[in-house]
Amino acid sequence: MLVRELMTPNPVTVRPDTPVPDALRLMRERKVRRLPVVDSHGRLVGIVSDKDLLYASPSPATTLAVWEIPDILGKLKIEKVMTHDVVTVSEKTPLEEAARLMADKKIGGLPVMQGPDLVGIITETDLFKNLLELLGGRRSGVRLAVAVPAVKGELSKITTAIFEAGGNIVGIGMKGILGSHGDTAEIVLKVQDVDRDKLVEAVRPVVSDILDVREVDQAT
Repeated sequence: MLVRELMTPNPVTVRPDTPVPDALRLMRERKVRRLPVVDSHGRLVGIVSDKDLLYASPSPATTLAVWEIPDILGKLKIEKVMTHDVVTVSEKTPLEEAARLMADKKIGGLPVMQGPDLVGIITETDLFKNLLELLGGRRSGVRLAVAVPAVKGELSKITTAIFEAGGNIVGIGMKGILGSHGDTAEIVLKVQDVDRDKLVEAVRPVVSDILDVREVDQAT
């Protein structure tokens, strides 16, 4: 899956000379937490988040008079509080690479570029929604977590066993390497069309351990 499949196209933007109160109002109206900043030619020159704007506001402990605060904020421009060195991705960037960038850089959103042009934005919320889909988080079924040897072919054994039991895998994920020697992997699956007991009976011979099994009804 690529970034272009999950990004929000044509994101809301502001200019460097946009007053901070106007940007805050725009965030509230459009229900967004970050705004790419573009110049008069539409070129990306920065990004500003709700936290940037919050930190730009006077502290409650300020010695300013109440009537002075709106006037000061009204004169403060986005270019003074925005991030100038923007981390971006292209629309063809694999989704996992965008997720890695966000995690490593500790940022919550990435402007998406097509050459020199801003074409979208992808955020941590988009990634969470995709994680839900990958793990079958919105589907009913049996959620099964198993430990298997970290060697080739183990996933194939599990999926074959589930298929032969009549199950349909609607979500799957893998969690790192477990064990003191790093020799075991955890696989999590969401399976439909087979009951819990039959599923456990089918996979038990081909896994090292069944870590968790539960029925999930997303209708409730």
